[in-house]
Amino acid sequence: MFQPLQRGDKIGIFSSSVPATSTAKLRYDRGKEFLQAKGYQLLRDPSIKMIMSSIGGTNSNSLLPYIDYEAFKNNPKIVIGYSDTTAILLALFAKTNIPTYYGPALIPSFGEFEPLVHETYNYFKHYFSQPSVPYMIPMSPVWSDEMINWLTFEKPKTLYSNKWISIHEGVVEGRLIGGNNNTMYGFIGTPYFPVIKNGDILLIEDSLKSASTVEKNLAMLKLHGIFDKVGGIILGKHELFDDEGTGKQPLDLLLEQLDGKIIPILADVDCAHTHPMFPLAIGKKIRLDTITQTITCIEHWL
Repeated sequence: MFQPLQRGDKIGIFSSSVPATSTAKLRYDRGKEFLQAKGYQLLRDPSIKMIMSSIGGTNSNSLLPYIDYEAFKNNPKIVIGYSDTTAILLALFAKTNIPTYYGPALIPSFGEFEPLVHETYNYFKHYFSQPSVPYMIPMSPVWSDEMINWLTFEKPKTLYSNKWISIHEGVVEGRLIGGNNNTMYGFIGTPYFPVIKNGDILLIEDSLKSASTVEKNLAMLKLHGIFDKVGGIILGKHELFDDEGTGKQPLDLLLEQLDGKIIPILADVDCAHTHPMFPLAIGKKIRLDTITQTITCIEHWL
């Protein structure tokens, strides 16, 4: 459906929620200059190959009734973003069956400083410029969620040794569906939310949330019967989680909501608000192996 990205291709930028191109102009300019230095053009132009979110926010769900889904179906583009952009990504897929991509956004991802911006870019470049099936996504050796260096550089971020966590050993293959859970809360059960099928692999992640909010969002998935259908779960790293003194982590809260269901889970994965971040195609098949702790793309995603 899509051709791999090449140097000189045009990437359009959209802001469906927070106007961070103005409120975080220094970081926006830094991210734009980073991608331009890699050979991409960032222009508003009919010939653009990719449409990238500038950042997330809160209220992208308000746009869903006003998107021209038929026009997108007739002239599809690679659409990528994360966080609140989940609403746009899942709605486009639900209405057109065209894959969208949960992955880096211009300001938070490519406005980041070295070395983590290069880790994210290497994921991005391999995924969109050198697609080859099967593709096992390598785990970055380090990660960070330290909230510094947003506009200007202060000091090097603390880098933590990376580790993914397996619950219930197994190997499952299925269509990837999901994104930011707090965003999904705002439009699940509407015509803009994809129908969850038996065997789907669910991606969920959140950022800057409290234990009570995470529990509420996970309970929503349970009440909609989603945990009764999915064959596996990828739980992204939670940026600066507030356990509210409970001592519990998001994985603990997820296990409580599963009520003993044996579903292979790979947790603390780098597909969330932390750095670095790798992209995944919504609507395309992946293999989740909690024995070897690997995620492998097994269906052509472009």
